[in-house]
Parts: sequence; structure tokens; C-alpha cells
Amino acid sequence: MNSILVLIVGVLAVLLGYGWYARRIDRDFVKPDADKATPAKMFMDGVDFTPASRNVLFGYQFKSIAALGPITGPIIAVQWGWLPALVWVILGTFFIGWVQDYGAMIMGVRSEGDTMGALSYKLVSPRARTILMVFIYFYLLLIMGAFGNAVGKVLMTNPKVPFGMIAVALMGVLAGQMTYKLRQDIILTTIVTVLLSFGGIWLGTRPFMESVFSAILGLPDSPTIFLGNTQAQVVGPILVIAFCYLGSVLPIWSFAQPVNYVSFWIVSLGVLGGILGVLIWRPGMGDFPVFTEFTTASGPLWPMLFVVIACGAISGWHSLVSTSGTARQLEKETDALPVGGGAMFMEMVFATMAFLTATVAFEGWQGYLDAGGAPAALAVFSSGLARFLSQIGIPETFGTAYGSVFLTIMALTIMQLVVRFMRVAGAELVGKQVPAMRNVHVGTSVSLILTLIFVWIIPWLTIWAAFGASNQLMAGLALLLIALWAMSEGRVHTWALYPAIFMIVTTIAALLYLAYDNLIVRLPAAATVEGAIASLLVGLIAVVLVVAAGFLILDGLKALRKPQERLADVR
Repeated sequence: MNSILVLIVGVLAVLLGYGWYARRIDRDFVKPDADKATPAKMFMDGVDFTPASRNVLFGYQFKSIAALGPITGPIIAVQWGWLPALVWVILGTFFIGWVQDYGAMIMGVRSEGDTMGALSYKLVSPRARTILMVFIYFYLLLIMGAFGNAVGKVLMTNPKVPFGMIAVALMGVLAGQMTYKLRQDIILTTIVTVLLSFGGIWLGTRPFMESVFSAILGLPDSPTIFLGNTQAQVVGPILVIAFCYLGSVLPIWSFAQPVNYVSFWIVSLGVLGGILGVLIWRPGMGDFPVFTEFTTASGPLWPMLFVVIACGAISGWHSLVSTSGTARQLEKETDALPVGGGAMFMEMVFATMAFLTATVAFEGWQGYLDAGGAPAALAVFSSGLARFLSQIGIPETFGTAYGSVFLTIMALTIMQLVVRFMRVAGAELVGKQVPAMRNVHVGTSVSLILTLIFVWIIPWLTIWAAFGASNQLMAGLALLLIALWAMSEGRVHTWALYPAIFMIVTTIAALLYLAYDNLIVRLPAAATVEGAIASLLVGLIAVVLVVAAGFLILDGLKALRKPQERLADVR
């Protein structure tokens, strides 16, 4: 298989998926109204409900959904062979991924910006709201643990990375001030902040700045402090936590939205450079196998492939962004398809590029294994992207450092929103019983303390599988809500219901596998206390998520059986 053919397949998927299938669903079934007032205009408060241009929102949406999932997922999944991974990325996005993102967004707009908890209360049952909030809180905690582990203990321990990330954050703040306070042209704002961001990334690779952060991290021989974590692995997560705290407590227009917008350009230009490098180089897959074996270190092909590749094919996280975030910022209902559906198809392009870094950048299977394979997915991507960029004249040393900053941006811009949603979910869940949780600083602090515990105890690959399974189950539940909403509006709903069934069945199977693997296989064989705690936590969370999902599914099936005229009451 040649890399050019992979790119052609990806382009055809975008043209057919977005240009034909998505537009047909939008035009014939949803029928958005450009003249209808959106929640952003009706409830504008300058904090969460803020009308924004669809051009800005596209960048915000993309950077709010695209994290490490579309990158590490395909790189891990090619251990089953290149064909299963590529097929799921393409077909998952085509039939399921964009459906959830767009459907959740338009559902949120038509429901006055309701959260997933409020929507489940209206569309399913009062009990469903409480259960869903429990599910969402544990699910978000797994996201923070998975991404925090990868960023805090791997990427941020590279002394060339932290300053570049700080520069991007500062340029995001500047972009927010230029856009909303100084009323500057968006093109000027973009050029200034993006160029200065790249300058900061470059400066972070200079010997002086590298030496500053080496001292902070205790490098090169960072001493072990506690629970097997070195000074670098303690300081790195704390830097991540500080960034996420700001993203959670500050108004969305002043930090989260503009930082994600600037980050969109940083990562998009990197992927564009990578694509140009592939077109110039045109490498093949060499000895990379089409298929290896049904059961690998990550488990059986079904159901585990479908949860290892989360973002990039379908991701439950996107439904939270679309409802509680972007739906509250859309100026027009007709913006939902280009922002929601368009951003998902662009994420598929990212996943395809990540797939290529694993399969062609090292010229075959052995090269992929020598680069670290699945356990070193982050390093595989950084080195692979650097090889692509070298084809357009960018030195590999800078390309590798940029690749690490790229990955850090991808994760942190999501994590700040995850904490924001955890804070909201915690307030909805226990705010009456514990009024302090309604305070943004208290709710945020509780979320971040739990995150640090997970990051410092649970190994990355262990928590990644748990995150992937919970993430995909969240997607299945979101698709079920979208189907129920479509029924409540008297519209065709099978375009969301059939994907919901597939995702729910597959991901419950994956969670049951993880519960068995961690509680029955790994826990008794654990050689250390830390290993036993990690297996116990992951196994128990998998059980909690399956039980919670079971109740939600039962209530959802009852709602599906209601006569359509009774469901119409929620409109």
C-alpha cells in the first residue's frame, strides 16, 4: 500500500461523507433554520453563551475535539495490521463520527443550550440525568488521567516543550483580547498570534531556554521522589494542572476559546507540512502487514480496536463539546454542519496522518517496532512527523521538538475543557448536598486533585484502554439521545439510532473485557502495590460505567417505545 493511495482514500471519504451524506441528512431530515434565534443570542452572558463567527468556531471546535486520540489511537491500533485501523478511521467517521458531533450540536441548539444531563432528564427520565452525570464524571476523570499521564509524565518532561506551550497559551490570551476587546480583524489577529507562537516554540528549543527547564525538571538525571515518579514526572503534571485550572475558571472568551483557536493553526500547519512531505517523498509501507493476529497485547480485535481508535473515528467527548460548549456559541443553526460535521472530517484527516507516521514514515513494520511501536506511540508520531517535515526542508531536530509541542497542544487544549465540564458535572451531581462544589474554584480543584492521583499511579497504556472504552460508550449514549431528540421533533431518527446500537454493544463488551482483565487477571498477579492499585481502580471504574450504562440503556429503550406524540412534549 502506497502513502499516496491512503491520502486519496481519505480525500474521497471527505468528499462523499461531508459533501453528500452529511449534507443530505442536514437538508432532508434536520432542516436547520438560519433565521431562528440561537441560545448564544438569546442568553448571551459573555461567559458561556457568546455568539461567535463560524470561522472562529470551526477552529475552536476542531481544537476542542482533537486531542491525542486521533494521533495515538491509529498508531497503537496498527498492531492488528494496517487494514483494520484504516478501515475503522474512514468508515467510523463516514457513518458515525460526524453524525454524533453534528447531531449533538444541533440538538443542543434546539434545546436552548442544555447540557447532556438536562437533555437526558427531558428525553429519557429523571433517573437518567443522575446516572448520566455519574457516568460523565468518571469518564472525564479517565480522560484527564490518560492525557495527563501522556503530557505530564512524557511530553512536558522534555525541556524543549514547556516554553513553547507557555508561548502558545499567552498568544491565545492575546488573541482573545484582540478579538473581543480591541475588535481587531481576525486575519490580523491570526497572523500576529500564530507567528509569535511559532517564535516561542523555536525559542524553547534554544540551549538557554532548554537549560532553564532542565534545571526545573531536575534533568538529565531526575531523582525519584515518590510512587516511582521522578522530579520531572512530578513537576510536569503540575504544570499541566496549572494550565487546566486557568482554562476552567476563566471566561471562555478570554482563555479556552482563543487558546484553542491559535492552537488550531499551529497543529493544522504542521499537518499540512506533513502532507506536503508525504507527497514529495511518496513512501510505501514496505513489510508492514495487512493483518497480524486477532488478539494482540491490547486484546481481541473486536471489541478493542474500536475503543483503541477513539477520536479520529468516533468519540463521546465530542458530544460534550458540541452541546455544552459550541452549541452555546453558534450564531446560526446553519453553522452546525460546517462547524460540527466539518471539524470531525478534518479530525479524520489528522488520524490518517498519524496512521501514516506509523506505517510509512519508518518504511515498514520493523521500522515501526524499532521506533517503539504501540507503547511509544507519542515518540513514533513526533519522529514520523519530523521525517515528513524534513522533506520540505525543516531540520529533523526542530521537527521532532515541534512534534512534541504539537502533541502537547493537542492534549492540553482538550484537558482545559475537560476540567471545565468536570466542574459543571460535579456541581450538577452533588451541588445540593455539598454547596461548595458549586464554587468554580472548589469544583475545579477537586477535579485536578483526582487527576494528579490517577496520573501518578496508573500507567499510560492501562488507563488509555479504559479511557477509550468509556469514551466510545459515551458516544453510543450520545447517539441514543440524538435519536430520541429526532423522534421528539417528529423527524427520521435511524441515522443516529443504528450507530448508537453498534457503539453501545461494542463498548460494553470492551468495558467487560477490561474489568475481567484488570480484576481477575492483572490484580492477583500484580508485583507492586502501585500495580495492584492501578488494576483495582481501572477494573472498578469499568464495572461502575457498565452498571450506569445498563440503567441508561433500559430507560432509553423505554423512551424509544413511547408513542411519538408523547415524546413531542419535550419540545
